[in-house]
Amino acid sequence: MPNAAERTYIMLKPDGVDRGLIGEILARFEKRGFKLIAAKLALPSKEHLEKHYADLKDKPFFPGMIKYMQSGPVFCMVFEGLDAVKTGRAMLGATNPLASQPGTIRGDYALAVGRNICHGSDSVENAEKEIALWFPDGTLQYRLSQEAMIYE
Repeated sequence: MPNAAERTYIMLKPDGVDRGLIGEILARFEKRGFKLIAAKLALPSKEHLEKHYADLKDKPFFPGMIKYMQSGPVFCMVFEGLDAVKTGRAMLGATNPLASQPGTIRGDYALAVGRNICHGSDSVENAEKEIALWFPDGTLQYRLSQEAMIYE
């Protein structure tokens, strides 16, 4: 039985929102078979972003990244499905868009590491932490009508 309950956090960064890519990115995940269980447009505070990116606080690019992430709205999504974290990261492509394959989100839409369209959880544990941070009221639980066609 597949682990259909694995969840991942995907966030379109200000460059993705500003370029009108919300629908395109959302559609890619849905077409792949992932179930959207939470979504919102947000203008995060500096403190909220510092919590989200706490593991990068000692990096020289951290202040600039936080400033950039506050430059416009982000679109926050939680998807559920088989191997959601690993598959989601593969769909996003390499952190450096120039190293991303065509067909990946970053490979198709981004050129610079600092403007790489989206964030995706890198582990199941981090996904759960990020989901709790961005969606403190929780996520929806429901069944897709085509679930039997997606999962064995």
